[in-house]
Amino acid sequence: MTIASAALLLFLILDPLGNIPVFLSMLRRLTPQRQRVVLARELLIALVVLMVFLWAGKYALEVMHLRQESVAIAGGIVLFLIGIRMIFPPPEGLMGEIPDGEPFIVPMAIPLVAGPSGMAAVMLMGSNEPDRLGEWSLALLIAWGATSAILFSATYLYKLLGARALTAIERLMGMLLVAISVQMLLDGLVSYLKSA
Repeated sequence: MTIASAALLLFLILDPLGNIPVFLSMLRRLTPQRQRVVLARELLIALVVLMVFLWAGKYALEVMHLRQESVAIAGGIVLFLIGIRMIFPPPEGLMGEIPDGEPFIVPMAIPLVAGPSGMAAVMLMGSNEPDRLGEWSLALLIAWGATSAILFSATYLYKLLGARALTAIERLMGMLLVAISVQMLLDGLVSYLKSA
């Protein structure tokens, strides 16, 4: 996997376009200046969490006695479920009920940006090829930077594209995530069967 393909995969998993309506609804009660502060804080928290999973994921797997195959299969299942929810969102939205007040870590940083599928993806990247951690970090920074740029311009994009276009893009990203998740699941199964 190249840096570009890893960055694209992580960008799809972070799903910034799908998060625009949720982020706007959570931040609408705050002043524009406070919205930017909260958004920057939440995005930085998400980046730190993903970097920790990228760099320490291999050691976490060793401590918990988990094989890479099981993380690949679990990550594929979680990614599949998120992709399905993006294609067929429930009436209450992708993340369910959103609490009132200023968001802190949950649900904006975790799980909207740094969700279980993102954590599993970076953990797999880091544990499968630990000699390329610098490249994976660069890919993560590229995906995070693109996500941040989109979320900081969420108000303009929402006005420009409208709810229907954003919904269509989110459904398309959901289809891509389902395909990626099936590939992750199959790769995990093939690795497990080879080692068994």
